[in-house]
Amino acid sequence: MDKEKTLIRIREILNIECDAVKNLVVDDEYLKAIEFLFKCCGKIVVTGMGKPGIIAQKISATLSSTGSPSLWLHPAEAVHGDLGRVTKDDVVIALSNSGETDEIKSLLPIIKRIGSSLIAITGNVKSTLAQYSDAVISAKVEKEACPFNLAPTASTTAMLAVGDALAILLLELKGFDEDEYALYHPGGALGKRLLLKVEDVMRKDINHPIISKNALVKDVLVEITKAHAGSATIVNQEGKLLGIFTDGDLRRWLGKDEDILNREIYDLMTKNPKVVREGDLAVEAGKIMQNNTIDELVVVNEGNHPIGLIDIQDLLKGGLV
Repeated sequence: MDKEKTLIRIREILNIECDAVKNLVVDDEYLKAIEFLFKCCGKIVVTGMGKPGIIAQKISATLSSTGSPSLWLHPAEAVHGDLGRVTKDDVVIALSNSGETDEIKSLLPIIKRIGSSLIAITGNVKSTLAQYSDAVISAKVEKEACPFNLAPTASTTAMLAVGDALAILLLELKGFDEDEYALYHPGGALGKRLLLKVEDVMRKDINHPIISKNALVKDVLVEITKAHAGSATIVNQEGKLLGIFTDGDLRRWLGKDEDILNREIYDLMTKNPKVVREGDLAVEAGKIMQNNTIDELVVVNEGNHPIGLIDIQDLLKGGLV
C-alpha cells in the first residue's frame, strides 16, 4: 500500500462528501417541509429502503430526541401491516435517491389514502416519489464517492445533512431547550447535569453521621468510621447545623493538642461550613466544592437542618465534576 497515494485518495473521498452537502439546493421546498413538520399533531414517520433506510432511522432518532415524536417505518414491512402505525395526523418523510424504489413506490397511494402529509428527500425531483409528495427536497449529488458511482455514499451523506437541518430547525422553532433535552437523555452526561438533584446523590441515614456539639472527638471518629465517611456533621440541641468535622480538621489538630481525642468536637470543628440547599442541582454542589477546595458538603433544608452529605467521590463517579 502506497501511504501517500492512500492519503490523497482519502482526501478526495472526503471532498466528494463535503461537496455533496455544500452544493445542496436550498429553496422554498424546505419551507413547505418545515411548515408540515411544525404543524404536525401526530408523529413524524420516516421511511427508506436499503442505505437510505439506515439514514432514515438516524433522522427519526434525532427528531425523537429533540422533541418531535417520530418512528422509523420499514417500507417492506409497511405493506404487510405496519402501515397501521400511520395516521392522517402524521407527516411521512420518505428517502429515496432515485425516487423510484419499488418498496417506497408501493406505499405512496396508501399514504395518500390515509391522509398523511408526505415529504420527499430525493435525488430526483421529477420521480414518482416527488410527484406524490407535498414537499420535495432535493438531495441530488454530482457523483458518489464510490469509484463505480454505485454505492450510496455522497447521496446518503446529503440525505443525512438534510434530515439534520430539518430536525434542528424544528427544535429551534419549537423552543426546545436544554431541560427538555436532558429529560429525553437521562443517561447522558448532560442529563445528569441538568436533572440530578443533591438528594439523588447525597449520603444519608447511617452513611451520614450527625453528632451533638458536646460529643468527644474520639466518639465522633468512631461514628465516622462506622459510616465509612470522611466527615461528621455537628448540630445544636435543636438539630440545626453548627459545623463540620473532617479528616482534614483532625490532621490539623493532631500536632497542636496531645489530648485531642478527649476534647469536645465543638471546639475543633469548622464552624459555619459551606452548604448546599435541598432541591439544588448536584452539579452546583460540585462547583461549590471545586471553588472552595473542599471534599464534603452538607445538604440542609429550609430550617438549616442537615439532611445529607455529599462527598466529592460520589460526584466524580457520576461524572458530575
